[in-house]
Amino acid sequence: MLQSVLDAVGFGLCHQLPERSLFGGGVRVPVCARDAGIYLGFSIALLVLLLMHRDRPSRAPSTPVNIMLALGIVAMALDGFTSYAGLRATTNEIRLLTGLMTGFALAAWITPMLNAELWRRSGPGRILPDSRRVAVYFGALALSYVAIWYGAPHLGVAYPLLTTVSVIVTFTAVNLVIVCLLPVFERRAVRLRDAWLPLLLALVLTGVELAASALLKAWLLGAFVP
Repeated sequence: MLQSVLDAVGFGLCHQLPERSLFGGGVRVPVCARDAGIYLGFSIALLVLLLMHRDRPSRAPSTPVNIMLALGIVAMALDGFTSYAGLRATTNEIRLLTGLMTGFALAAWITPMLNAELWRRSGPGRILPDSRRVAVYFGALALSYVAIWYGAPHLGVAYPLLTTVSVIVTFTAVNLVIVCLLPVFERRAVRLRDAWLPLLLALVLTGVELAASALLKAWLLGAFVP
């Protein structure tokens, strides 16, 4: 029953091949190792950024930091391309690590957009403005890899459940930026409780997107798989 529910969440997002997936308590994570890294990485990084930046900065990281973040996405793309092309073999550990790098990069770019659109007063500074916070951020990435690869499987079914929550958190955070582009919600929140309605709408939009992607995949499988 639990596996069916988790599979339904990730069905439209991922191939869900068992050999490319991670497990906890005998239950498969709802998306593959690479996707799990992206969603878990995004959610962990979002929390780290919120804790490090109480002033809610609304500017993207500096160019050198952006280059460092982009290298993580390049690494994931190269791993995927070279393995699918048969040039080299990859592993779930590499998929997870490069996915985490991508999730951390995306969070660093989405967070200032979210701060700029959601909060009535956002800070004028940059995300990750100094070497200390950059070091903390990438240190959190390294710790996340160790904790997830070596520790998360011992959490049992909590592991796939946390990954499922991370999928929802990632989509909802991105959708919240979109919702807050509407003038009625733009830069209106002073406290988090003030944002309950745009948060609810972003969550509903997440459900619609997950359902639509699942229906599209089901239709494509029915249309093109004999």
